[in-house]
Formats: sequence, structure tokens, C-alpha cells
Amino acid sequence: MKKALLILSLVLSSSLMTAQQTMTPELLWQVKRLSVLGLDKDESTIFFKVNIPNIEQNDFDSKYYRMPVGGGTIVEINKEDTNAKDKNVSPDGAFLLFDKEVHIEDIEAKDVYGNLNKSNAYIFSDLDIRHWDTWQNGSYNHVFYKPTNNDNATGTDIMPKQPYHTPQRPFGGDEDYIWSPDSKNIYYVSKKLKGKEYATSTNTDIYKYNLASKTTENITKENKGYDTNPAFSSKGALAWLQMKMDGYESDKNDIIVLKDGVKQNLTEKWDGTVRSFLWSNTANEVYFTAPVDGTIQLFKVNYPGKKRVAPVVKQLSKGQFDVTSIIAHKNNTLLVTRTDMNHAAEIFSYNLKDSTFKQLTSINLDLYNSIDLPKVEKRMVTTTDGKEMLVWVILPPNFDASKKYPTLLYAQGGPQSPLSQFYSYRWNFQLMASQGYIVVAPNRRGMPGHGVEWNEAISKDWGGQVMDDYLSAIDEIAKEPYVDNDRLGAVGASYGGYSVFYLAGIHNNRFKSFIAHDGVFDTRSMYGTTEELFFVNHDFGGPYWDENNKTTQKAYNEFNPITKVKNWNTPILIIQGGKDYRVPIEQGLSAYQAAQLLGIKSKLLYFPDENHWILTPQNALVWQQEFFKWLKETL
Repeated sequence: MKKALLILSLVLSSSLMTAQQTMTPELLWQVKRLSVLGLDKDESTIFFKVNIPNIEQNDFDSKYYRMPVGGGTIVEINKEDTNAKDKNVSPDGAFLLFDKEVHIEDIEAKDVYGNLNKSNAYIFSDLDIRHWDTWQNGSYNHVFYKPTNNDNATGTDIMPKQPYHTPQRPFGGDEDYIWSPDSKNIYYVSKKLKGKEYATSTNTDIYKYNLASKTTENITKENKGYDTNPAFSSKGALAWLQMKMDGYESDKNDIIVLKDGVKQNLTEKWDGTVRSFLWSNTANEVYFTAPVDGTIQLFKVNYPGKKRVAPVVKQLSKGQFDVTSIIAHKNNTLLVTRTDMNHAAEIFSYNLKDSTFKQLTSINLDLYNSIDLPKVEKRMVTTTDGKEMLVWVILPPNFDASKKYPTLLYAQGGPQSPLSQFYSYRWNFQLMASQGYIVVAPNRRGMPGHGVEWNEAISKDWGGQVMDDYLSAIDEIAKEPYVDNDRLGAVGASYGGYSVFYLAGIHNNRFKSFIAHDGVFDTRSMYGTTEELFFVNHDFGGPYWDENNKTTQKAYNEFNPITKVKNWNTPILIIQGGKDYRVPIEQGLSAYQAAQLLGIKSKLLYFPDENHWILTPQNALVWQQEFFKWLKETL
């Protein structure tokens, strides 16, 4: 009897130990988030930070760690002990670079009228009145330098009284400024344009500021598009990323190198676009990341210098993952971060000799070991114009092909951002599949990673071939016996939200539910209220009042979701951020009001203090709860 009880006890204990759960919104917001801080001076130790969501405080707690570069024991340390090499200290150790806001223009009424200091009005006479989630208040990011031996020094402004930003807003950081190897010059990125010119152009340049003469030289003045991310090699060659076309934010991104007055485009002949890069230690090669076939992989290109040899691009890594950053090159190893649809970022090493990865951190191992993971499949679908389109299909954990599952078409934003093996804390495919939904995520027209032509095809054609691509993807996957054709939904944000609004007017009753977050509902009012006018000028072809431009009129009429709203007949959840100035509030409110007046089952989820994204933990949990509540009600 005792033996039988012991066996039963062991069986129960074993079953409990192996019992698995699936990802939930609450578990997703327990996932730790890793960011690399850098290496020490001798490149033997790597420092990184882990942000841990704190739901109660509606914020994040941070812990700091160090680890040998080759992997090994990870030690928690105090923040002040993260002595990573500081790129902002000049190579000779004499000066420190830093940035801060400088008030240059009086735009707020309290600055114009000193006796009315309780007024919160703004007074504008030109454009560039707001950007991303912030109103222009007359203050600009500027770069300063000061002696490293004088903590009390205020520093020298390298752009005194200039109404331009460095770092760039809204997302620029200290990657926008660097020292020259001889410590005599500061190189920085800035878009030195004002008002309407600033709002309608992408023409950032790289400037060289000389400390001795305090003079500035524009070293990229011949290029009219983006010039960003300057970085010197160990032999003094300067590289940066360049887009050629002014006003086109998703143009092909190339690696340019300047040495001894000669500029070379290392990736000009390669049919792809660069995301980030790092010089090799020998300075003879540049390692970079780029989207390819629904992933982001490692590449390299040789730098021939004065040799009359054409640069050759070579793909280094392959696999169902994204290489999200290159941290360092040491000996025959690259340090990188990597994600996939089931795993948040971790640090890996990549062996350049045998092309293998080694995982160095596992900050979420216990969580992942406790849950069943979805299966991610790569499918190829033939489009209506005979092209082969990659489609990611994410199947629920413990998938059973004999059952039928509700299925979601996911529409990516951008419109030209890669639908790769990313790990999102909002549009999380692992979470969606774990709630019992099949997710269909097509690399439709406009995605980088499938050649420049495919990437550019969406511009000025928002409601054209790309909509056929969406329908081709969902129609093909819906042929599978495990897809419940009576329970199809479509979801997406930004351009993906536009896609949902547009599909709602043309889907011919395919879908039973829609969710659109910060989507463009009316292209005319979008043109009138968005802040980066260069984007709509390029993608729509110009302003809506240009009645002689057939391309433009197509964007504001045929490809405008508001013109098809009379066909809406399907439940829709509309989500909108109050501080989203990229796709402003009237887009979501107009769509919701239309749905309500049409008598369609609809709901508005409004976040007054969120921008184009959802950034705070409690709001993110509300987002997830409402997202799945809506799907449960309507699918």
C-alpha cells in the first residue's frame, strides 16, 4: 500500500512539475527587458541593464549586471559600478561630450508676455509646431563639451543660438555625435532647417566642428536625404548611413565611407537596406544588420580603401530570428542581441569562423520554461500579380490540426517596416496565439527584406496591390481545414490601422471583427494634422488640393478609407492615443463616430497620455485585456 502511494505521489509530483501554462497579458508584463550598456575599456567585460515591469508603480525597476565577454558568470552590480567605456570622452581623455536643452525662441506665451506667467498658450507663425508627442516650446537639443577634470563647468555649445536639434527629435540619442580619433573635432547629425522646410524634409547632414577654430563644416551637403549614425574605424575612416532622396524616410539605406577626401558607397550595388552597422577591428570590413526574408540577419561588406576592388556584400547568418543589434567585434566573434517571436532580446555571440551562435544570457529562462510556446511557420503565398509572398503563420501552443481555430490577419505598420522575428510587448504574436488564435502575418508589398522594388511598391499605392496581398494571404491560409472561416478577424496599428479601416470597406464579409489602433481613417485630415509632412508628401504624392495630380487625388479619394465607410458592416474596436501627433486623434474619433452612427457594434479605447505606442505597464495591460475581450465577444 505504501509503495502504491509512493508511486502515485511521484506521478502526481512529476505531472505538476511538467504542467505548462500559456502566455497571458499578465505573464507578458513579467517578461524582463534587456539593454546593453557597453564594454569596459579592455573589452573583457560587458555591462547590461534589465528593466522589470512594476505594475503597481506603473513603471519599471532596473537591475544592472556584468558578464565576461565570452560568456560565464553574470554578476549583479550597482548602477554606479557599470564602468563601460564612455564614447563621449575624447580619445585623449581631455573632454566630455553631452547634450541638453537650450531655450532659443519665445513660443510659449509666458515667455512672450512675462507678466502672464500662468498662461499656457503657444504662439506660432510657422510649421514644426509639434513632433511625435511633444509641442515645440522654443527649446532645442544641443551638444556641449567640457573638460573632464572640471565637473562644475557648464560646457561649450557647439551650435550657439542655432534653432536646430542635436540629438535629432524625436528618437535621436548620443549616437548623433562622436569624437574624431585625434580629439580635435566633433562630428554631429542635425537637420538645419526651420518651419515648413523642417516639416517637409528629411535632409539631415553630418557636420564637423573644430574645437580650435570653433568653425563648422557640412561634410554631406551634396546629399539631400538622411545622413545618420557616424562612426570612425580604428584607422580613421568615417562611415555613416545615407538615404539619397529628400522626403523619403524609407529610402534604401547605404553605408558610406569617407577617407582622405574620397567617399565610397559600400552597399550601392546590393539590393537591400541597412539597419545598423559596426566597423571590424581591422577596419577592413563593416558588419551590419539588414532585413531579409522576414528576418533581420548579419551581413558584412569589405572596405577596399584605395584599392580598385568593388565592395562585396555577404550574408553571414541565417535562421528564424532577428539580430537586433551588433555590440562589438572581438577576435573572431561578434557580440549581438537576438529575438524571435517567442523570445525577448538576449545577448549572443556569433563565431565568424564556424557561423554559429552561442547564447550568453537567459534572463527569462524560468518564465519560458513554464509555458508552452506557439509554433511559427514560414509559408509562401502567390499574390494576384504572380509574386511569391512570405507569410508568417503562428499556431497556438499544443496545436491540434483536427480542430478549427479563429484566425487573425495581422496588418503591419510603417508602412515600410519589416515584419520580421521581432518580439513586441503590444503586438505580441506569442500572446495572441496562446489565447487560441492562429495569426497570419504577411510580408506584403512595402516590406524591406525582399528587394528595393518590393519595398518601394507601397508608396502612393496604399489601397492598391497591398490590399490584394492581404486578402491573398488570409484566403490561402483559410483553405486549411483547421482555420474557422466563420471566425476571421483583422487587426493592426498605424498603417496597419489604415489597412483595417480600408479592409472594413472592401472585405466582402470575409471578416467578423476588426481592431484598429492609431490608424489613418481620412487621408485628407491626416495631411492637415500630421507633423512630418515629408511622409505624406511622399506617400500620398502631395497635398489634397493638387487636383491636377492624378496620383495625389487617388490617395485622397479611391485610397481613402473614409470614402468606403458606407460599406462598413462589421464590429470594430478603435484604439487611439491622445498624444499621437503622427496619426492624430481626429483619425480614431472620426472612425468611431462613423461606426456608432452607422449602428455598427463598436468600442473606443482612448489613452489620453499615450502617443503612437502604449508605453506604461498599466495602460498596456488595459490594452491587452480590451483587445482579447473584444475578440472573445466578436469572434
